[in-house]
Amino acid sequence: MEQPKKIIMGIDPGTNRTGYGILEVRGRKPRAVVIGDIDLHKLTDPYDKLAYIFKRVGALIDEYQPDEVALESPFFGENVQSMLKLGRAQGVAMAAALSRGLPVAEYAPRRIKQSITGRGSAAKEQVAAILQSMLGITYDPKRLDATDGMAVAVCHYFTTCSTINVLAGGDRAKGLGGKLKATSARGSSSWEQFLRENPDREVKSDTPAKSAPARRTVKKPVK
Repeated sequence: MEQPKKIIMGIDPGTNRTGYGILEVRGRKPRAVVIGDIDLHKLTDPYDKLAYIFKRVGALIDEYQPDEVALESPFFGENVQSMLKLGRAQGVAMAAALSRGLPVAEYAPRRIKQSITGRGSAAKEQVAAILQSMLGITYDPKRLDATDGMAVAVCHYFTTCSTINVLAGGDRAKGLGGKLKATSARGSSSWEQFLRENPDREVKSDTPAKSAPARRTVKKPVK
């Protein structure tokens, strides 16, 4: 019997590069179909950029026929203009999916990073390295928007299918980015335990950890 197939498109909207990834899930096995980015550097007019994002996202949808589309939502920063530009880029990408009748989901940047690495503050390089280990993809370290797009698709897969055990290679039942749980045949185990048992899956930072301040003991005077 042929296993059911689902295709998820992940999009990381941007005004200079919009990253995307196509993830195919057949049964419980995910496979990276393609990753790439939409290069917008040659366009100077902001409205031309939005039109091009809409056109290219629509063309990718027509080519790969995804069942669902997931997007990274704009992060809240101090630069209001940057937020506005990212929101517009997200909006036209979303409109391209909605115009074709596809369901759309949004995920915050920290949620996406946490779903991949276990830490919401992880660097783009950490996300890319773990995706390479999980899916066997190759990527350009200078163009991480593409892996960011795939990360959105994988985050959506984790959230909606709860089959992280397939990629983790072992039992795991801690919710990623929320209270969702992954099923486990032998019960639950934490993300920390998973990393202890699989140290090769963790991308460690070179930043030394801060040592805890020494506790001072105050002696009471003897009466």
